[in-house]
Amino acid sequence: MGLKMTRDELTTFLDQEFPQVEGDFAIEEVGDMRVRVRLLVGERHLRPGGTVSGPSIFALADVTVYLATLAMIGPKALAVTTNCSIDFMRKPVAGVDLIAECRLLKLGKVLSVGEVLIFSEGMEAPVARASLTYAIPPR
Repeated sequence: MGLKMTRDELTTFLDQEFPQVEGDFAIEEVGDMRVRVRLLVGERHLRPGGTVSGPSIFALADVTVYLATLAMIGPKALAVTTNCSIDFMRKPVAGVDLIAECRLLKLGKVLSVGEVLIFSEGMEAPVARASLTYAIPPR
């Protein structure tokens, strides 16, 4: 199928279309049906108990599948999440970034299905696993 957007194009698109999260995410790698994204963990992402909040982890998973989908279909701002299942498996480390590795399992004309593993930087075992489905707007 081939990439429709590069890492730099995805970064520019995210900053322009979603200025509210500018500076939160860094796209590290983009490949065919896969992407790796870093959540630049700051104070606003933490919860009491010294860990990264669940909503911040969800946001990372959601953005990662969105970007993997856009990398393959091109800039479609109106692609939307239609389903998400997330397992929080371990306590993330508070003082380090989170890294999400996504691979798309299915990319059709109407739906994109992705799987994400999320790691605390430096930890070998994942802290969360998510499965998301995106609806792709009609051409």
